[in-house]
Amino acid sequence: MGVLVKIGFAQINTVVGDFVGNARKIARAAKDLELRGAQIILTPEMSLTGYPPQDLLFKSDFVPGNLAALDGLHRHVGKAALLVGCVDVNPSGKGRPFFNTAAVLEKDRPLRKIAKCLLPTYDVFDEARYFEPGPAPAPVEIGGRRIGVTICEDIWTPEYLPRGLYTRDPVHDLVTAGAAAIVNLSASPFQIGKPARRREMIRRQAGRHRVPFFYCNAVGGNDQLIFDGYSFAATADGLIWMQAPGFLEGTFVLDIGDMNHGVEFRGWGPEGSPGKGSVLGPWPAGDSAREDMADLRDALVLGLRDYMAKCGFRAAVLGLSGGIDSAVTACIAVQALGAENVTGVAMPSPYSSEHSVEDALQLAANLGMECLRIPIAGSFDAFKEQMGDAFAGKPEDITEENMQARLRGLTLMSLSNKFGHLLLTTGNKSELAVGYCTLYGDMCGGLAVISDVPKTTVYRLAGFLNADARRELIPARTITKPPSAELRPDQTDQDTLPPYEVLDEILRLYVEENLGAGEIIRKGFDGGTVRWVIGRVDLNEYKREQAAPGLKVTGRAFGIGRRMPLAQKFAPAIQA
Repeated sequence: MGVLVKIGFAQINTVVGDFVGNARKIARAAKDLELRGAQIILTPEMSLTGYPPQDLLFKSDFVPGNLAALDGLHRHVGKAALLVGCVDVNPSGKGRPFFNTAAVLEKDRPLRKIAKCLLPTYDVFDEARYFEPGPAPAPVEIGGRRIGVTICEDIWTPEYLPRGLYTRDPVHDLVTAGAAAIVNLSASPFQIGKPARRREMIRRQAGRHRVPFFYCNAVGGNDQLIFDGYSFAATADGLIWMQAPGFLEGTFVLDIGDMNHGVEFRGWGPEGSPGKGSVLGPWPAGDSAREDMADLRDALVLGLRDYMAKCGFRAAVLGLSGGIDSAVTACIAVQALGAENVTGVAMPSPYSSEHSVEDALQLAANLGMECLRIPIAGSFDAFKEQMGDAFAGKPEDITEENMQARLRGLTLMSLSNKFGHLLLTTGNKSELAVGYCTLYGDMCGGLAVISDVPKTTVYRLAGFLNADARRELIPARTITKPPSAELRPDQTDQDTLPPYEVLDEILRLYVEENLGAGEIIRKGFDGGTVRWVIGRVDLNEYKREQAAPGLKVTGRAFGIGRRMPLAQKFAPAIQA
């Protein structure tokens, strides 16, 4: 960049709409970074508003409120230049009403704003609903240096996107116009494997354009989305220089004149208190080489913790069946909230095996959490008697199975109401996809923690949780026994479903890759099985429409990024 400069990264966790709290957090990070010598300080995309604000943007006082907070930050900015993500008004009267903006704040200089050029409108993103694309980008002079300022999608290249979405290339334009470095303010949501893909893309961009990149990503959970942080820098040679830990809020300063020494990352604890510092060195180092299961665990923990805190909940309740899904959910909850804030409930029915209750109680003991035992057999008998005249002459069927699930839902919701706990649902993505769940029963709850985790991945995660703890958190029998809803005698999941290894791969191809039945069959899957799975996915859209919000961790979740009509008659070709 011509002269030595220190770049400060504020990898912060913001709350949507909390302008005062977000501005305070930005100011605190900026003060810390400036004291450590930072001359240019980066914050994430929309760090002032929180991301994504969605239709809050249309409330008349939302955008003016964030601009007032921006002016307050500008009045108190220190010696370092501060780049803040915010929302600005489009004054032209044409196009969308707002700009997704990076504001450059410098002491005794006018506030300058750079609008995002590339607006993602796919999957969970809907930016074209609100924002107008920015004009052709030009480098910004910051402290005598020509810097290319970009926002999230502006640096993404076609090979890393769902398809060729854009005709503009902001990075090329900025480098051609003389930018000596590219900085990026980002709010890039997590999915399994994405941190490595993101890192590889930016590394290639840096090497292609022969300029360094400085990438500051958001961290934290906002509703269904989880942001992993992992802010980093790449050299003009295309090497990853330094990377912050994932899923941890904090700050670090990178001295561009010293590429060979580690830097300190000052992490902040979950309550905003200072955490232990960690030293980051040249890539690979420390947390940056973590495995997918560690990332998945940390993403779910962060997503649950933030959803609870940002929605005002302090404790959670969940059903413990003795099965693997509720066991993994309980482990995540205890790590996110502390064992003292998690209550499990075992609710044996006439068809529950004794070992399932034993496994539920053992799990709770291993985790140090409370587990209530509230049998539903009496309630089940009473309800069957109550419905006896109405059901006269009809054999028992799935109706009676669902009664048990709904009695459990009633029990858990009653505890939630009485004690103010958030009810966590424990269903996985495989079950939700094909409707192997009961409306107003096991689907009751305020947050679906593992609803985007396929069953085969649930097993992998369970093994990781035990291995990482170096002791048995989840009882071995819970992992090895055949999964069962235990709603009728000798029931197992595989009485109804294909083997999970087969089911999960078909679901991945159909839901995440958008392949049709014929394409999936040609990959070697049984035609009848493929048609059954696809039929069940489509049939159960109405259930998922009523499901609790779930934490997104795969390429496509059943949530805000997937929009399907309920009343429709589209019949895709299913021939091989």
